[in-house]
Amino acid sequence: MPIYEYLCLKCDKKFSLLQSLFPAEKNTECPECSSREVKKIISSFSCGAGSDVGSSSSMPAPNFGGGGG
Repeated sequence: MPIYEYLCLKCDKKFSLLQSLFPAEKNTECPECSSREVKKIISSFSCGAGSDVGSSSSMPAPNFGGGGG
C-alpha cells in the first residue's frame, strides 16, 4: 500500500496516510481537525540510498573488456 500526502483545506495541515492504491479524497479525513476538505498533493520521492551509492553495483567497470581472448 502506498503512502499519500494531503493538505487539509480547512486547517492548512499537511499529513501522510498509508492507503489503498486508489483512495478517494472524499473518504480521507484530516487527523488534526477531522475535516474531509482535503487535497492530495505531490510528495517528494525517497529512494533510501546511503553515502556508499554504487559501491555494490552489479554493473561492470567502465574498462571491462568482456569476452575471451
